[in-house]
Amino acid sequence: MYFVDTIDVPGLGNRGYLAGGAHSAAVVDPPRDIDRVIAAAARRGVRITHVVETHVHNDYVTGGLELARITGATYLVPAAARVGYERVPVADGDRTRIDDGLVLRALATPGHTPHHTSYVLEEAGHSVAVFTGGSLLIGTVGRPDLVEPGLTARLARAQYDSAHRLAAELPDGTAVLPTHGFGSFCSAAQAAGGAVTTIGRERAVNEALVKDVDAFVADLLAGLDDIPAYYAHMGPVNAQGPAPVDLTPPRPADAEEIAARLAAGEWVVDLRNRVAFAKGHVAGSLNFEAEGQLATYLAWLLPWGKPVTLLAETPAQLADAQRELVRVGIDRPVAAATGSPADWIRQGERPRSFPRGTFAELAAARTAAARTAAARTAAARPAAQDAVVVLDVRRDSEREAGHLKGSLHIPLHQLRGRLPEIPEGTVWVHCAGGMRAAIAASLLDAAGRDVVAVDDGFAAARDAGLPMARITPAEAEERAGSDAVLLDVREPDEWAAGHAPGAVLAPLSSLTAGELLPKAAQGRPIVAICRSGKRSREAAALLTARGGTDVVDVIGGMRAWAEAGLPVVAESGAGTSGRPR
Repeated sequence: MYFVDTIDVPGLGNRGYLAGGAHSAAVVDPPRDIDRVIAAAARRGVRITHVVETHVHNDYVTGGLELARITGATYLVPAAARVGYERVPVADGDRTRIDDGLVLRALATPGHTPHHTSYVLEEAGHSVAVFTGGSLLIGTVGRPDLVEPGLTARLARAQYDSAHRLAAELPDGTAVLPTHGFGSFCSAAQAAGGAVTTIGRERAVNEALVKDVDAFVADLLAGLDDIPAYYAHMGPVNAQGPAPVDLTPPRPADAEEIAARLAAGEWVVDLRNRVAFAKGHVAGSLNFEAEGQLATYLAWLLPWGKPVTLLAETPAQLADAQRELVRVGIDRPVAAATGSPADWIRQGERPRSFPRGTFAELAAARTAAARTAAARTAAARPAAQDAVVVLDVRRDSEREAGHLKGSLHIPLHQLRGRLPEIPEGTVWVHCAGGMRAAIAASLLDAAGRDVVAVDDGFAAARDAGLPMARITPAEAEERAGSDAVLLDVREPDEWAAGHAPGAVLAPLSSLTAGELLPKAAQGRPIVAICRSGKRSREAAALLTARGGTDVVDVIGGMRAWAEAGLPVVAESGAGTSGRPR
């Protein structure tokens, strides 16, 4: 009887697997801290005979080479992968015996990388599971843009073909066991469903298996977001062959050394939770919580190769952080300290702190600031430092789904290089839940800015009454029925095929050519709408730049409007049930 044990790496959103039988096992896509894998094999009482890579990874440093060396296992790597070490090259159709009646069959599934290979686990000739790496994920696929920009479109089509090959050649009951897709940025989209899936389930729901190839590729490419900066270093490290891991404690640092390293421009990273950091921390230190996605965001923001000193509450917290960081190539902190800020600052100095807030408190602060500004005379205008600046550090895709009106958008991974763009005033920084806002707040605090970290879920912003720059179709219909005009910025032929009752046509192409708004829309609040939301965002930005004070747009456009069951009319005035173009 076969078994499959999962080696979770939640901080990176990845998984490795130990799969075998009564006596021996193979490890698929192992993490770099291989002691976990060895311990899992020991619990099973099996020998690791094979270490298997689905591809040369771009998001983490593999433990495969070192695991194979220590255990004496055969190291299987796709034949087309260019690597600088000895391995057994694997080609499509190759079969490898793992245990009695247990075989791994290689299946070429290019797309995530050109050489990507999946492995079908067969027991007594029957396919029972498939290790899909970065090919077929849960509800989605691995992104195709991590290798070379010129290959992205071709690899996107290869992903489609590979997904269909897996679905065509494997039985519905075959378990699908991907490496990526549990929060990994290697996933093309947020993985759908739970942690377990099968070929049959994916056949019914996976975007690569329910869309035609052109729609799949267009949507896949349109949805790709920024890639973590450290990804550029992972592929070369893995192709060359990673060095063995050293998890021994770093050299301890006292308060004088911590101050000296900060003065030298090095990074001092406080691993404590964001609440404790905000209450008191070493001036100039940065907050990356040990829990959560420490490795992803620290490696993304830290200049590659820059020395880093870690501050932790306990030796155990420090050890866990080291383990996380070696997975992304941050191998040896130059120094570390444990305890609290009282242990880390020099005598006579005091910890820095900054406030935390909620979206309800942000709404109150904006209202108070507006009242103060209104009460001032023209000769005594409010000082710039009295202003409330709202900074959104979420990614572009999150922002597009809805954001606060008047907020400044700088994604967290760009913030360090764009600090001069932030206006004077108290910066209320938010993300989707609080973790990234805490990182951003620490960066702003280290730069000497007055900051409030919004530690709240973004859904609470609407409940707090904060104005949204993008609204739902239902909200758009309600506003258009009162004081606002629904401005359709599609082209005339799209408008004729179906539009919202009472909407006013003003094609984006005309607006960008400098034409004025139709008279029916002049001087009124505007709700812009298009087919899917892209052109309406552009129109809203353009009209705001022209001096429009109340311009919003509709999330999802006319597609979402129709899907919500709201009325659609053709140019003749007759109702239509067809989806607007």
